[in-house]
Amino acid sequence: MQLVTQEPHRDAAYNVVLENADEDPTVVGRELRFGGSTERLADTLSKLIAPYTLHSASQTQRIMKYSPRYRLAFTLLNEEATGGSAALAWDVQDAIQTHVGPLLEKLSDLHNFTIESQVQYHAPLAFQPRPLQHQGQDVHGLTQEDLTVFVNSAEWTLSSSVSNDPVIHFVLFVPSVKNSPLHILDQQGAVHPSNAFLLPQWGGIVLLNPPNEPSTSTPTAITRLTPLDLSPIFATFAYQLLTLLGVPGLPPHVHTAQHDPFTDWELDALLRRRALENVQGSADTLEAIVRLVDQIENMPVGQDVVGDVQDALDALNQAHESSRASSPVATLKHSARALTLASRAFFNPGMLALLYFPAEHTYAVYAPLFASVSAPLVGAVIRELMAWKKARKEAKEAKSKEMTEGSRAQGAKAE
Repeated sequence: MQLVTQEPHRDAAYNVVLENADEDPTVVGRELRFGGSTERLADTLSKLIAPYTLHSASQTQRIMKYSPRYRLAFTLLNEEATGGSAALAWDVQDAIQTHVGPLLEKLSDLHNFTIESQVQYHAPLAFQPRPLQHQGQDVHGLTQEDLTVFVNSAEWTLSSSVSNDPVIHFVLFVPSVKNSPLHILDQQGAVHPSNAFLLPQWGGIVLLNPPNEPSTSTPTAITRLTPLDLSPIFATFAYQLLTLLGVPGLPPHVHTAQHDPFTDWELDALLRRRALENVQGSADTLEAIVRLVDQIENMPVGQDVVGDVQDALDALNQAHESSRASSPVATLKHSARALTLASRAFFNPGMLALLYFPAEHTYAVYAPLFASVSAPLVGAVIRELMAWKKARKEAKEAKSKEMTEGSRAQGAKAE
C-alpha cells in the first residue's frame, strides 16, 4: 500500500509492506514493514501518524515553544574549581559534531540553530544538597524539589550571546569536593540510577562526579574531558534536545532498522504538530486583536497593522491549502509566517501606546493644561450664580414689602 504526497525536494510517500511473519513492525525511512492483523495495523498507523494524542500533559508542557531559530548553549559548569575537583577543559566541538550535528541536520526543515559553548569555574549552588549513605559511602543527594531550583540564575551566566532567539541550555555540572559525589534522589529518597534531568522548556543537566584518588576518597581534577569521556554525556544531551523540541519517538512495539537520529515518520509528525500550533497561535492572536479594538475606544489601527493582519490571513489560507496537498514543510513555513505577522500586528507600537496608556491617563495629563482656561470660566459662572440669587432675593423682598403695604392701606380705608 502506498500513500503518495506531493512534497518538493523530499520523498514524502509512505509505504506499507505487508509480511506474512507475525513480527514487530519495523520502519525504514517512510516504509513500514508489518506482519499482523488489520486491526493492529490501523492502531500502529494511528500511533505513527498522530503520536501526540498519547502524550500526557507533563510531556507536552516540557516541549519548547516553537521558534524558527534556537541557540544551543553548552556549558561546562564547575561548582568550585579551586577545591581540586574540577573539569578544566573539554573537547566540546568533536562531541557536538558527533552527537548533535546529525540531529540539527535532520531538523533543518523546522529550525535554524546557533551553537555556543563555555567553561565556568565557579558556580555555587543556592542550596545545600542532602547528605546520606549509599553503598557504604558518604554521598550527597538532590531531591525532586532541589531539581526545580537547581539553576542559580543570580550567579550563573549560562548564555554569552546577545540575541532574541530562544536559548536551550545544556549543562555539564561538576560538583565541588564538599558536595561530591552528587546524585539525584527518587521520590522515596533513594539514589536514582540516572545522573541527568530535564528542566521543561529550559534545557538539560548532567551531573559529572570527578574520579577519586586511588588511595583516598578525595576527588581529583580532570585536566581535559576527551571525546570518549563526553560520548555518553552528549548522547544524553542529544536525547534531551529531541525531547525539548518535541520529537515524539516511535511506539514501543515499533522498531527501526536505520541509523538516523530519528525516523521520517517522527519528523513528519513533528512538522504537523508545529504547523498546527502555529495555526492555532495565529488564530488566537488575530482574535485578540479584534477584541482589543472592540474594547478600547479610539484604538489606532494603522495601515501597517491592517496589512500585517491581511497577510497573516493569507498565510493561514496558504497553510490550509498546502496541508490538503500533504506538504508538511510548506505548511509549517506558511503557518510560521502567519504567526510572525499576527504577533507583529498585535505588538505594533501604535496599538501598544494606547493599550498601556488608557483614556483615564489621557485626561489626567491634559486636565492641568485646561486649568488656566477653566478657572476664569468657573469663577464667572459662580459670580453670575451669586448675582442671580441676590437679584431673586431682592425681588422676593420687594414683593413681600408691597404686599405688606397694600394690606395696611386696605386696613386704614376700612377704619
